[in-house]
Amino acid sequence: MIDVAIEAAKKGGEVLLRYFETELAHEVKDDATFVTKADCESEAAILGILQPRFPDHSFLAEETGESKKDSPYKWIIDPLDGTANFINGLPLWAISIALLKNNEVIGAVVYNPLINFLVHAERGNGLWCNGMHTHVSSQNKDTAMISAGVGKEKGTKEKLSALLREAPKHIKTYRYIGTAALELATLARGGTEGYISLGNSPWDYAAGTLLVQEGGGTITDFHGNPWSFEENYFVASNGTTHHDILELIKSAGM
Repeated sequence: MIDVAIEAAKKGGEVLLRYFETELAHEVKDDATFVTKADCESEAAILGILQPRFPDHSFLAEETGESKKDSPYKWIIDPLDGTANFINGLPLWAISIALLKNNEVIGAVVYNPLINFLVHAERGNGLWCNGMHTHVSSQNKDTAMISAGVGKEKGTKEKLSALLREAPKHIKTYRYIGTAALELATLARGGTEGYISLGNSPWDYAAGTLLVQEGGGTITDFHGNPWSFEENYFVASNGTTHHDILELIKSAGM
């Protein structure tokens, strides 16, 4: 199944490359996020690969919504995570495809075709980046970089501001990038050391969370308790920095 997911991600990537750094009209959705022709065509291309191969599976895609089937399998798709970055010509965006079985992610692909960055995993088989086996970093808080992302829930931007205000007391470097899928994939393959999710949507984090786990990282809730897929407030880390990030969250009043 992972080979088909990679094929679908690459097909979506072909669409996005045609539109990147062009005059691209966009609409503002009811939740104040952007959608473009690139998002919609990428999603159609991805579904055009996956749905015929797996007609009995359920699908949840950001732009077209959910199609439910009586199946333990569900695909969760974000055809363009980081649309605002994409619109503004920033190369920080990705396609995210995850396969769940009984609400547990068992396969994941995150892909940015612009920088030839493809990270994938199957549960229990480790993490792969551009065909090479890889894993999280071992850096501690004194050299670490972390990032955080916000969802659509009311108050998340205020929480982010509190985190950024407190971050210098707990960690060396911090960023707000705006693409959870790419940030989690980068963390998983050892590029950064932590990611804080403040209410992200499932299509933002579904694939990335498995990548972190298969890369040897740690994911918990904000209190250090075991994380479940439905929880969209969580900490993902390389493990070494996890306690420091939890302390940061505590100091920010969460």
